[in-house]
This record gives sequence, C-alpha cells and structure tokens, in this order.
Amino acid sequence: MIWKFLLTAAVVFGAYLVFRARMRRSREAAGLVVPRAPLIPPALIRPLAYALLGVMLIGSLSLLVRDWDRDREIIPVQVVNATTGEVTRYEVRRGSVDGRRFVTADGREIRIADVERLVMGTDR
Repeated sequence: MIWKFLLTAAVVFGAYLVFRARMRRSREAAGLVVPRAPLIPPALIRPLAYALLGVMLIGSLSLLVRDWDRDREIIPVQVVNATTGEVTRYEVRRGSVDGRRFVTADGREIRIADVERLVMGTDR
C-alpha cells in the first residue's frame, strides 16, 4: 500500500518539476530571467545515458541468470498425507513446483491430492 502512495507522490513531484521548467523557459523567452548554465555539461549527457543503460542491462541480466540458476536448484520435498501421516520424499527442481503439482528430478509428474500437504526444503 505504501508503494501506491510513493508512486503517487513521485508522479505529483514530476509534474511539479515539468510545470516549473516550462514556466522558467517561458520567462527566459520573454527576457524576464537570465538563462542559467545547465547542471550537466551537454558533452557528458550521452555518455551518462549510455552508462545508465549499461547498468540497467547488467542488473536485469544478473537477476535473470540468478532466477534461472535458483529454479534449477534441486531441493527435497515431502508429501504428507494428512489422514494417515505417511510421508513420501522426492527430489525436485525448485522451478518445477507449480501449485499442487511438480515434476521430480528424474522426470515423474506428481499431483497432490486435497488430503495431502506439500513441505518444501526440509531435511531428510
């Protein structure tokens, strides 16, 4: 919920900055205010933009690789029958667990009944 408020505040702040810049430009065009030097020299804007783009691409790529590697991790899974207490153990790739079904490391597809419970990542 807090993220919605922060996003709204960021949009309002951005709109304020845009209106302020437009008013300043109109005053400069009318000759009421002396134009000021830019904060970032124009020769540095393009290299900074490329650097920012590179950082974003490297960050996105690292997150994709990390998630892909995490999904390939083999974890122990227990299926517990709630009525009998019987425990069945499997080894599963983390990314293959999908709701009430999963595919084991050796390729078997397991679907869990309503009376069973799935416990992931427990010791054997």
